[in-house]
Amino acid sequence: MKLGMVINLQKCVGCGGCDLACKTENNTPDGIRWSHHISKTEGRFPDVSYSYIPTLCNHCENAACVEVCPEDAMYKADNGLTLHNIDKCIGCRRCERACPYGVIGFNKQAPHRSWQDDHQLVAGGTVSPKEVLVTTGAKRSPHENPERGDTYPVSRPVKTVEKCTLCDHRLAQGLNPACVDACPAGARVVGDLSDPDSEVSRLLKMHHSMQLKPEAGTKPRVYYIRSFGVRQI
Repeated sequence: MKLGMVINLQKCVGCGGCDLACKTENNTPDGIRWSHHISKTEGRFPDVSYSYIPTLCNHCENAACVEVCPEDAMYKADNGLTLHNIDKCIGCRRCERACPYGVIGFNKQAPHRSWQDDHQLVAGGTVSPKEVLVTTGAKRSPHENPERGDTYPVSRPVKTVEKCTLCDHRLAQGLNPACVDACPAGARVVGDLSDPDSEVSRLLKMHHSMQLKPEAGTKPRVYYIRSFGVRQI
């Protein structure tokens, strides 16, 4: 099996729902984005063009992060995903520097630290973040998703890296990654690239595709088809 993703840019509306779904599903702290985007505005009014490309870990076949990790904390799974063993991570950040896509984050401080703040914004009129945490009985964040802990720590510790796992905990249950299900336009499809009958393979046969930074030689497994904002009449 060789899992990969196809993103139909013509279906994408640039809403950022994938980014929000990922953050909620994977409990990523402020400043850490497993799912993000590249947006660009070019030209001068009235001839202005806008482009939007969703980004995530490309789960590269020749993953640079895996090659440089001195502890084998970054590794390739049997299904083709590029995963991270937090117990082996020493926080050297070599993977972060080696990734040509900038999709690996580093926890410089304890995640969700802001929820430990006991300051009330309006004294006597609002509650503090710490009070919310205590009331909900949560350890780190009141909206923490415990299911993330099935295959990866619920929240990653300080001085370790983290990145997209393509929601491997959901895939193990036969579910789509959170970003796929959250997309209102159905722009994302995940499947087995080695299966010629899979939907991802079918889409790649039907449409010309592109990958980000192919010159890096990493052989990314996230493919983009069609063009953002273009309508066929």
